Amino acid sequence: MHKNLRSFIEVLRKEDQLTEVSAEVDPYLEIAEIHRRVIEEQGKALLFSNVKGSTFPVVTNLFGTVKRIELAFGKRPLEFVKRAVEMVDILVPPKIGKLWGYRDMGLTALRLGTRTVRSPPVLESRQPQVDLEKLPLLQLWHEDGGHFITLPLVYTESPSSHKPNLGMYRIQRYDKNTTGIHWQIGKGGGFHYFEAEQRRESLPVTIFLGGPPAMILAAIAPLPEDVPELMLASLLADSKIGVADNPIAGHHRLLSEAEFAICGYVPPDERRPEGPFGDHYGYYSLAHEYPVFHADAVFHRRDAIYPATVVGKPRQEDFFIGDYLQELLSPLFPLVMPAVKDLWSYGETGFHSLAAAVVKERYGREALSAGFRILGEGQLALTKFLLLTDKEQDLRDFGSLFEYILARVDWQRDLFILSQTAFDTLDYASGKI
Repeated sequence: MHKNLRSFIEVLRKEDQLTEVSAEVDPYLEIAEIHRRVIEEQGKALLFSNVKGSTFPVVTNLFGTVKRIELAFGKRPLEFVKRAVEMVDILVPPKIGKLWGYRDMGLTALRLGTRTVRSPPVLESRQPQVDLEKLPLLQLWHEDGGHFITLPLVYTESPSSHKPNLGMYRIQRYDKNTTGIHWQIGKGGGFHYFEAEQRRESLPVTIFLGGPPAMILAAIAPLPEDVPELMLASLLADSKIGVADNPIAGHHRLLSEAEFAICGYVPPDERRPEGPFGDHYGYYSLAHEYPVFHADAVFHRRDAIYPATVVGKPRQEDFFIGDYLQELLSPLFPLVMPAVKDLWSYGETGFHSLAAAVVKERYGREALSAGFRILGEGQLALTKFLLLTDKEQDLRDFGSLFEYILARVDWQRDLFILSQTAFDTLDYASGKI
């Protein structure tokens, strides 16, 4: 698929899926408001070439329709995952004849991983002195705490095992050199920072912007903690991900096709208020104390484009990305959770608020056990309402599913309320958000 952001933008241009705006626009509220009005009408991606206070253009609404999701990622990754699951079922125990029928899977697997690039575009330019205020960070809502990076690819490594994590955590700019970093509970980057703090060490962090669209999807995907996001990105991109040596000692390798790479560190025991921020639930999450990122260097392509998204009440871009991720990963659920046939979270509620599952009920209360298994799986632990049925249902059709459940539920027998559980720091129904 697309090896970088600009190749995807070029496809959008050819497919008449891009509106280019040459009039001056303000990153303070104006770009976000234009974006919201366009996405509400299922409009095109937006490329702003004249951004007040910055020399860099801004692109938004890259993934704001099903069509653009398909242009970004295609159907090949969906087919690969389905065939991989099918192969597990058919090839246990393995038989030579059947293995030959899946030889294409081996060829695809050979294209996964990373490759070293000697002259990476991301190193074409470097700020003489770090100045994050020259980047066109957006303020989305009036009561937001400031300007935020909303499509960051935050790369960290475990201080002990050196296992990598690529996540997407909002970044609030404080000044020219520092930002907040919103490491929520249960996030891989947060686990790495916890390790570093226990060792009384600073954690090296690299914030990438742009690169292959596959990197954005991989950073958001709720993968198990030890599954490298770069492998998923490589699968989505259908090629190895280009990486390059960092000229700064002690910092991570760089994504060669990124638009920007901000290299720095997060010291132990330093916190500053981060937020408020108008979030994807449609509410403001309040200011909380979060770790502080210190930037050592900013690299970028010579003609870098700054990618951003706008967060708010569904449906926004994260709705379409989330649904694609669910379609991609749903065939894996029965492998990880054998009693779960199907599982779906509803983007209209912000995903964490409502989910439903088709589960097995081969003995009394097996469905309840399956429900607890779901609630013990990573980010699914933050699910507020979980609906279970043992009959085949189209979980994507919530209206039909809900009617089916309401016609059969016995509230005294079938309703379970769990209190004193973990909840998301973005949860608008908690005592304080």
